[in-house]
Amino acid sequence: MPTNRTTDFLRELLVRQVATWLPAALHRSRRATVALAWAGADGGGAEAVLRVVAGHAAQVRGRQVTVLVLADDAADLPVRLGPIEAELPAEVTVHLLPGGPDRLPVAVKAAGAAGSPLFCFLDLPGEVPPPLLGAATNGRTGEVLLHAGSTARAALVAAGFPLVAEVALVLAADATADAAGVVAFGSRSDRSLEAVREALWTVGAELGVRYRDPADPAAPPVDVAGEPALEPLARQLLAELRRGGPRPVTELRRHTLTATVYRAADANQALADLVNTGDVRRERDTGRLAGDELITPTP
Repeated sequence: MPTNRTTDFLRELLVRQVATWLPAALHRSRRATVALAWAGADGGGAEAVLRVVAGHAAQVRGRQVTVLVLADDAADLPVRLGPIEAELPAEVTVHLLPGGPDRLPVAVKAAGAAGSPLFCFLDLPGEVPPPLLGAATNGRTGEVLLHAGSTARAALVAAGFPLVAEVALVLAADATADAAGVVAFGSRSDRSLEAVREALWTVGAELGVRYRDPADPAAPPVDVAGEPALEPLARQLLAELRRGGPRPVTELRRHTLTATVYRAADANQALADLVNTGDVRRERDTGRLAGDELITPTP
């Protein structure tokens, strides 16, 4: 089960991502569903999310928002959430459901979420069961943020999420410390992908959490507080260019988000550093790197 520090981290990350996702979802649809599922206690996450929804009352009015809450240890949820529910607009419906994440497919179907934006958060103790991710995709309208005991990339890709990012959480100061699980994100939106990575860095810096690539457990963790050391990212981008040939900046930014622990803005700086060292060349002689600008590795 998550430690208190992990729980605090997940709650803050969840709040930031829902705050980003909800206004965008309501801008493109009159219905939206948020599904929250914990294999154990929610650690205050459900209350925090309802406060986010209450804070967006202006965008919610005239639309329909459904919040599903599933937690194995949920005996006190009605008492805790009652006062917050009383402050929610009439357009918001909250369903507290017994059971843990395994009931997500049934809950999403019963809520009538099909065809409208769906955001899922899953906190799991081990590997990710494929049926859960199938429900989270919600056709082509779902996004999922999850915390699991091991990498979830392959499962998210298999479920139909074209954009996947994940990081291993390192809570201890020891560089060789084991990860406190993996946080993964699946989406179809580049904007959501950038938002979750920015949130990861912000919350990580605030709580002293570092990140490691789950695919490379031997790599040193990246400290996200202050100015990051970009040499590792530059090496990864150069390897990608030499492996796949010239690529536009936009694709390299996306590669940074999906295949490393760094942010999209870090990719621009790392590419500029590679231009300065002569390892790559750009199409234009001056100015900021544009998204459509082609980056070519030098021989």
